[in-house]
Amino acid sequence: MARKRIGEMLLEVGMLTPEQLQQALLDQQEAQERLGDVLINKGYITQEQLVEVLEFQLGIPHVQLTRYRIEGSLLKLIPERLAKTYKVIPFRREGNHLFVAMVDPLDYYAIDDLRMTTGFVIDPVIASRDDIDNAIHRYYNLQESVDAAIQSVPAEPVVDEAEVNRADSPVVRLLNQILIEAVALHASDVHLDPQAGGVRIRYRVDGLLRTERTLPRSMQNVLIARVKVLANMNIAEQRLPQDGRFQLREGSHFIDVRVSTMPTAYGEKVVLRILDLHASLLDIHQLGFSKENLDKFQHMLARPYGSILITGPTGSGKTSTLYASLRTKATPEVNVVTIEDPIEVQLDGINQIQVNAATGLTFARGLRAILRQDPDIVMVGEIRDDETASIATRAAVTGHLVFSTLHTNDATSAINRLVDMDVEPYMVASALTGVVAQRLVRSVCRNCMTAYTPTPVEEKLLADHHLSPAHLVRGRGCSLCGNSGYRGRVAIHEVFTLDDELARMIVANQSDRAYRQYALQHGMTDILTDGLTKAVA
Repeated sequence: MARKRIGEMLLEVGMLTPEQLQQALLDQQEAQERLGDVLINKGYITQEQLVEVLEFQLGIPHVQLTRYRIEGSLLKLIPERLAKTYKVIPFRREGNHLFVAMVDPLDYYAIDDLRMTTGFVIDPVIASRDDIDNAIHRYYNLQESVDAAIQSVPAEPVVDEAEVNRADSPVVRLLNQILIEAVALHASDVHLDPQAGGVRIRYRVDGLLRTERTLPRSMQNVLIARVKVLANMNIAEQRLPQDGRFQLREGSHFIDVRVSTMPTAYGEKVVLRILDLHASLLDIHQLGFSKENLDKFQHMLARPYGSILITGPTGSGKTSTLYASLRTKATPEVNVVTIEDPIEVQLDGINQIQVNAATGLTFARGLRAILRQDPDIVMVGEIRDDETASIATRAAVTGHLVFSTLHTNDATSAINRLVDMDVEPYMVASALTGVVAQRLVRSVCRNCMTAYTPTPVEEKLLADHHLSPAHLVRGRGCSLCGNSGYRGRVAIHEVFTLDDELARMIVANQSDRAYRQYALQHGMTDILTDGLTKAVA
């Protein structure tokens, strides 16, 4: 009866044909699944459509679980087994009423079972299947690990090295769960922040930090000790910053985790940078270049020698662009050598060198050694000092193709940055092929995007860049994007290549403003225009 009502409601609003409903009912009997799940799996409706119909027809409110921080005491009321069986999760309690998010609020058997199990009056609300699945995975699994870890650690713990090394230790399971959750959310970093009231766990997702939970202060030392063990760091040293790295296996591929610790007023803060070695191997066509900028960049890559610089702030995707470029150029006929700090992705067919300051292997010293190894293509992870800048520039004018990164605000600023590093202007003019400046900006969630009318300020900004505001969209917020309206990021670029006139200007040692004005007059699209063009597209 309950199943039939969902089908009837979807028929009434025209989302289903009678034939589709009949086929879905047959498939439901065979698969023993909920009708809503069958309809979604067959592609007849989306999760969002099902939620909207149930909400409108039944008058039962729809909830987005990402807005709620679900307490551990609520999770204990409904066992994980029941939550997974009925696709439900408790999220709020008022007196003797327990508010439960359900995929199917018409499942009266589930509501009766939950009422008898908990002793509460069950108030059902609607949530999407993905939202509930994510919440069950996130809260039950992590809460179980947290509870076990808290019970295993005394109030004022002395770190037991055997405990933080034991594979089945609650602390080990807790850290694994934190990292697995970070990977599932596509977080780039995990912050373990010691505070007066406990250890705050924060994830950086799409460039923004969000607090996931706060662990008791008693967990601080053992959790940090476990990180240090994995990263081969000194557990006893708590007064100096340390760096390390380790790999985490997730499914069929590996996640590389770079670790940095720093002493603060309440203890050591730890940041774990997460790099999915499988997902990070992009092709240059996947980097988000506009057609015009991609053509310019491919023209640069076709040159047999010279230097190509990628500029932008930390976390702007420079390394991904470098690796994609190397994959394009790395064939069996050429010798490609890199020097990096650290090696973020290991590439087949490429010789990669790790900087090691402790042994004296700096960028400059490693680069000198590379040039004696008969290279065709050289990649320097970052030009940080005058000596590295000088050697890399000389390599570019002596028949090598050199890739590297710089920290500048725009593409044309790279010219005078090299001059400031004591590279002679005539050497810069001879060596430099071109520069790509980039940033990463958040993308509107495709699942909940909706058209909107721009403000007068936005209209003027678009008009100033000769763009139409006709197709602007924004995200409403949904379970897939964590109610932010954004999901994923896209790169925006400005790309310029040197010509004879620009080379003459460099030899004359002109200003950043002069280089930029010339580049814009001769076909360079600035980074703001590239971003606005992608927004209206």
